[in-house]
Amino acid sequence: MADFPNLSRRGFLSRSAAVGGLLVVPGLLSACSKTDSGTESGAGTLDKLRKQGFVRVAYANEAPYGYTEGSTLKGEAPTLHAEIFKALGVAQLKPTLADFDGLIPGLQAGKYDVVSAGMAITPERCENALFSEPEFISPTALMVRKGNPKKVTDLASAKAAGITIGVLSGAVEASYAEGAGISKDKLKTFQKPQDGADAVKGGRIDAFLLTGISLRWLTKTNPQTEVAPPFVPELKGKPQYSPGAAVFKKGNEALRDAFNTELKKITSDKARYTSLLQPYGFGASELPPATLKTADLCKG
Repeated sequence: MADFPNLSRRGFLSRSAAVGGLLVVPGLLSACSKTDSGTESGAGTLDKLRKQGFVRVAYANEAPYGYTEGSTLKGEAPTLHAEIFKALGVAQLKPTLADFDGLIPGLQAGKYDVVSAGMAITPERCENALFSEPEFISPTALMVRKGNPKKVTDLASAKAAGITIGVLSGAVEASYAEGAGISKDKLKTFQKPQDGADAVKGGRIDAFLLTGISLRWLTKTNPQTEVAPPFVPELKGKPQYSPGAAVFKKGNEALRDAFNTELKKITSDKARYTSLLQPYGFGASELPPATLKTADLCKG
């Protein structure tokens, strides 16, 4: 997924979602303040994880991807990863809180075994770490006032309607809009997602352009708004799927491959996938196409 501005890594929201009985982890607070060195020979292999009964995962405290609520680890990535590691014979996720920019360096240093934060697959990151196959894609969407008075559904309809669109500063959505032929004078830039939502509610813009995942999260606290159906924009004729994945240390290919085997069982089952991740705003539109492969994404 292409990165968004530094409201953390991509400008997504950091609010809580309610879902029962998920990953209550004993000792969570101490785990957040201290990391393991991971210097033992063979650390990170599946056999070792099975014997010790837990896998060390890093999260960046970003909802809806990976975050804590009290003593509970929640979000898309921990939910999916708990299901996968349970199938692999590893019962528990042991979490470590890290700054997003420090996730891959911490992985390289052996502080944890897996990054469980919905990290974007990019060629630059592929040089320094191993990515699983995509866990999700992030189709783009438009937040509009309740009732969608301009009847916009995508960038083509937005251009035809001549509406004013809000985007986040430094985010990729501005390039999507311009690539669709929307002129710069029809774009207004905001620093935070809530600023865009406020502008929609106040009528200062007609729509706010961001990922559907983020916008659906934002509507939880902005009921005067709604989100049009998500779509996959194109840039220079290339679909912008914006996929995210689990991340492993180089040298742990066997663990990554075992993870991928179980991941495929979930992403091949739409009902199971949506049942697991719907509480966090992920649905069928976020299910990765079977043809979308990490090896291709790492090439750019």
